[in-house]
Amino acid sequence: MRWCVAIGTVLVAGAMAWGDVAGAASPGPKSQQADTKDSVPSVDVELVIAVDISYSMDLDELAVQREGYAQAIVSKDFLQAMKAGPNSKVAVTYFEWSASSDQKIIIPWRVIDGPESADAVAHEIMKAPVRRGSRTSISGAIYFAMPLFDENPYRGLRRVIDISGDGPNNSGAPVIGARDEALGKGIVINGLPIMVKEPSYSTMDIDNLDWYYEDCVIGGPGSFVVSIKDRDKFKEAIRAKLVLEVAGRTPEHRIVPAAEKEPRVPCQIGEKMWQDRWGR
Repeated sequence: MRWCVAIGTVLVAGAMAWGDVAGAASPGPKSQQADTKDSVPSVDVELVIAVDISYSMDLDELAVQREGYAQAIVSKDFLQAMKAGPNSKVAVTYFEWSASSDQKIIIPWRVIDGPESADAVAHEIMKAPVRRGSRTSISGAIYFAMPLFDENPYRGLRRVIDISGDGPNNSGAPVIGARDEALGKGIVINGLPIMVKEPSYSTMDIDNLDWYYEDCVIGGPGSFVVSIKDRDKFKEAIRAKLVLEVAGRTPEHRIVPAAEKEPRVPCQIGEKMWQDRWGR
């Protein structure tokens, strides 16, 4: 089951009242082999934050995006959602991505269990040098994210990839193959499509990027999209999305795609645009 959420209707104060996730992701073989005193996971969620830094993102968007994640992690809403979980702690790692071979971990796995650890993670995010990369490989980000769960020393009830971006996949393997492989491992993928600029041929943008994310990128029990269509609501969207992910909540009302089996936006539209423009 998947949901789409417009940030104008997502208020953090109401996030905790939304419906429960339809099902929890399997902790996987690694988790089953963890040496623990009992079967209770040590964290409530293992969260991989995958952040687009491609050149189609302008410098202001990059700055607001980074500030948004840092501020969300230390926010009262995030900390309250975390404390409400059975273990009152989450494991987070944060990396930036662009082309299929360009991913860089900014924050290795960290446990957040209160204001002090949240402040430390937020500080690390903000102090990292700003960088940009060419092209957009959502599939590359997903393939990079998957083994990070195996490297995580903490075991969680759920495994989630939080992926942001302002354009379709145009580099590396097709996105649906990467998505399906992640889902097969019990990983949930949620999306944060950034739609604050008018689509431009020069930046390889597309109309209805939120539809593309809904039909081609996200997946797994309770997966959802929070779209950003207003630059002023950028940080609010990030905060709302992280709160929902940590709380294990989703919208009560599902928005059914116009075509359940046929994507409303072709899943290889980015690759086609690149081919038409550059011939390769």
